[in-house]
Amino acid sequence: MTRDNKAVVRNAWKAFATHDFDAISACFTEDAEWLAPPNNATAAFLDGPSHLIGRAVIADFLAHGFPKLFVKDVAIAFRGFYADGDCVIVEETMSATLINGNAYENDYCLIFELRDGLIHRVREYMDTARGHRMIFG
Repeated sequence: MTRDNKAVVRNAWKAFATHDFDAISACFTEDAEWLAPPNNATAAFLDGPSHLIGRAVIADFLAHGFPKLFVKDVAIAFRGFYADGDCVIVEETMSATLINGNAYENDYCLIFELRDGLIHRVREYMDTARGHRMIFG
């Protein structure tokens, strides 16, 4: 089961990169949640919540909100995929060019909780101070 859950999360990342609402939506349970640190720079820039609730809300953010800030050269360097049962932990570094022309690079740890082969909850951790410096100066 652990190997299959890693594949679910790896395939979700491929869907996220397409910015295709339907492909992204298909990765999540209807009642999925994505929890990021309060007042993180991405949520602040987009004037949105740091706690996304519902498959459609998450898919809309990844398909339409995310590209408003991270406009080009988005790259994910995966540092590790770890799984235990229905929990998959991903360590990564994301880099991109921001809408303001600044370079962005930050480390993340994401904990994916799966249910019935779909992502049910994501807990996202990053250096919020670093993100604010790169996005807001």
